[in-house]
Amino acid sequence: MEGVNDHKAQNHLGLRFGTNYFLYFAIFGIISPYLQIMLRNLGYSPAQVGFFLGLLEFVGIFGPMASARRADSSGRFKPGLYLSGGLLIAGLCLLVTVKTPIATAFAICLLSLGIKTPTSILDAALLRAASGSNKPVDYGAVRSSGSVGFIVVTLIAQFIPGFNRSPPYVMASWAVLFTLLFLLSLTIMPEASSSSKLDSRSKPTFASNRPAPSDSETIALSQSGRSLNKNLRWIDGTFIVGLVVILLGRIAIAGVGSFFSLYLTEELHWDAIGALWAVSSIAEIPLMIYARRFIKKHSPMQGVAIASGALVVRLLIYAVFPTKAGAVIGQALHSLCYGLFLPSAVAFINLKTPPQHRTTGMALFNGIGMGLPTLLGSIIGGNLIERFGYRPMFALFSLFAVASLVTYFIYKKQLIDVK
Repeated sequence: MEGVNDHKAQNHLGLRFGTNYFLYFAIFGIISPYLQIMLRNLGYSPAQVGFFLGLLEFVGIFGPMASARRADSSGRFKPGLYLSGGLLIAGLCLLVTVKTPIATAFAICLLSLGIKTPTSILDAALLRAASGSNKPVDYGAVRSSGSVGFIVVTLIAQFIPGFNRSPPYVMASWAVLFTLLFLLSLTIMPEASSSSKLDSRSKPTFASNRPAPSDSETIALSQSGRSLNKNLRWIDGTFIVGLVVILLGRIAIAGVGSFFSLYLTEELHWDAIGALWAVSSIAEIPLMIYARRFIKKHSPMQGVAIASGALVVRLLIYAVFPTKAGAVIGQALHSLCYGLFLPSAVAFINLKTPPQHRTTGMALFNGIGMGLPTLLGSIIGGNLIERFGYRPMFALFSLFAVASLVTYFIYKKQLIDVK
């Protein structure tokens, strides 16, 4: 009977994990567009909103890495996911009930651990389960179900009359609802057993947009930090310059991610948060798919440079053309600014990182290339808005994207050789 159940689980692996990803990213459909609105409605200034959103990113740098490593070593992923859901619900409840800066900061920390951690755990669980499956699992297809979940929820919120102006507890209640649905969906998620652990005798049948870990990678995961630190010669000048180009671009786009909803409501006076966040998510999907072909023909850093150029245009549109049409066009450019940027940046890191150190390389990328610039961008952006307003903030943030382009062109020869 157990063998039959395992066989059925393998046959429906993509569908089961697709459901998990759909409901997990449905939570983001509330948190990403509306957390900044919730904080503003709680009475915090733009600078304070920027600080709290920066804190969200800062805590999110460390929690997922520790949780994923623990789950990966034990082979049990559901406990970490249930814990994340509980932390997320606790954070949301605290956020809307105790309205003091200290309580809000603590609530944001709980939110960060709850919302950021499941990504790495779900990815690890999918890879582990796929290693015991006879059928290849398309990572990109499974993850795309998450994008669909995000789009569906943002559109639902858009068509709820007055949702943008709802009290924070109403928005939090919707996030709690989708969190509970996600936790319920974990009952159908296959729990990896010790027999499916990746080792030298079993290789995952995993059709992915990113390379699956090799045997040497798996061995590296079990090595101590001391042995990894002895051989980091692959972190050369090209790797560092590439990371700087990525970091500058991410600071620029942080201004959009952290404050676009407030820009819509306070600058344009337009209740279209859900619709325009859906536009950006829909726009990124085709470029996510095309990016793989682009990277095969060109250097990944060329894709990052194109994304930085598009980001300059996008930010200046928000600053110079504060209209509904400008907002829609700017969100459509998310296709290049993120849909092309992310796969290109990940490809560069993977190409520059030896297989046995790829976990370290991705940790540097997630921390320095993604988390740190979002932290800086949120804090800097909030203070600029408080002093000058939304349009000057977007204009000034375009300089970070320009700096990313300038750095790329200065070191273009060595960067485009990475392919």
